Amino acid sequence: MTTLVVCLDRTDDVGRKTGLRSPVVGWEAVRALVTDVGLADPEDSSVNSLLEALRVAQSLRDDDEETVVAVVSGDRESMVSADRAVARQIDDLIAEYEPESAVVVIDSAEDERLVPIVESRVRVDSVDRVVVRQARDIESTYYLLKQFLADEELRQTILVPLGLTLLVFPVLAMQFGTAEGAATITTVIGLFLLYKGFSVDELLTGLARRTRESLYTGQVSVVTYVVAAGLTFVGLFVGALGVSGLSEAQTEGVVIPAVKFAFDSVPWLAMAALTASAGRLLDELIGEEPLRRSYLNLPFVVVSIGLVVRGFTAYFLEAQNVIEPVVVPDIRLAPLSVDSFTLAPGNRLGLYVAAAVLLSLVGVRVASYFAGATADEEGISDGGSETELASPDSSGSESEVTDGGREPGN
Repeated sequence: MTTLVVCLDRTDDVGRKTGLRSPVVGWEAVRALVTDVGLADPEDSSVNSLLEALRVAQSLRDDDEETVVAVVSGDRESMVSADRAVARQIDDLIAEYEPESAVVVIDSAEDERLVPIVESRVRVDSVDRVVVRQARDIESTYYLLKQFLADEELRQTILVPLGLTLLVFPVLAMQFGTAEGAATITTVIGLFLLYKGFSVDELLTGLARRTRESLYTGQVSVVTYVVAAGLTFVGLFVGALGVSGLSEAQTEGVVIPAVKFAFDSVPWLAMAALTASAGRLLDELIGEEPLRRSYLNLPFVVVSIGLVVRGFTAYFLEAQNVIEPVVVPDIRLAPLSVDSFTLAPGNRLGLYVAAAVLLSLVGVRVASYFAGATADEEGISDGGSETELASPDSSGSESEVTDGGREPGN
């Protein structure tokens, strides 16, 4: 039974400090690596992790168990590339030594994220987490603070906001008062914590990257997104104008202005969403990948939601006499003759809801039809390729039979 004792280093601290490339395999090679890492940085916890891997391997050998000790590192480009590098090295070790189980040695939470990669390839019997014991005195605190100040990311995240707070608070306190200054600083700190907590910076970075890729690839959705943004601003402006046109009695509360704003702006907002979804649908149609059903159904869903919101807001506004009821004019088409009548608020709401449900059902039907047609075309294409591949074999077999039939005659 062969056991792989592997020491994981996700950020390639060992390779960065020694210049060696992983994996480092073998007892003597890992023991020499301990000396190299210790000489490069005696304070690095990787030294303890490497020594723990050697200790575990020696303990297993004392129990008459065959072991292979190795050090596997990622790279410094990105976390994804680091994980893939570790996975590739683990695959090579398993292919060469064929271990039946593994013991994983790690020294940080960052390295612990690599454990599932090892578990997906070989049975992991144990995960050995190395925790370095340190003296809790003033000297240790000094060195911890020194390491903290040496980390650029931590400095920017903690020291910069703290320094700005100490600079801005006295100015706000002298200008507006101590309470107002403290409230302003607290609000800014709260917004900063929410910004970091929800990873808004990563979202903005991803949005900028996707926008840049869309511009470079010439996607139609770039134009439609700009048009959708313009329609959104128009909708917000129209909604604000609708609220400003209310009387003083109607603007006393919050409900009627909010409903009026939604009633006036929802057609423009629905049109903006429809434009954006249409651009995304065009990109899917132009692309080489099969058309997904969700993109076909999205425009119908957007318009249906707009109809429902419009219907409910119209019902509440008409009940409060904010908008006029709908009057159906006379219809004089032989043999049909209908006198004009006024729709009740409930009937008006029912028509909006019925139209929304009908439109959503049409969207589901259209999406199902096109999805089925796409699947049929793929099936026909696959079947045609199979037929073409099979026809040479069949013709070849026929020629062999014919030749075989001529041999007795000859």
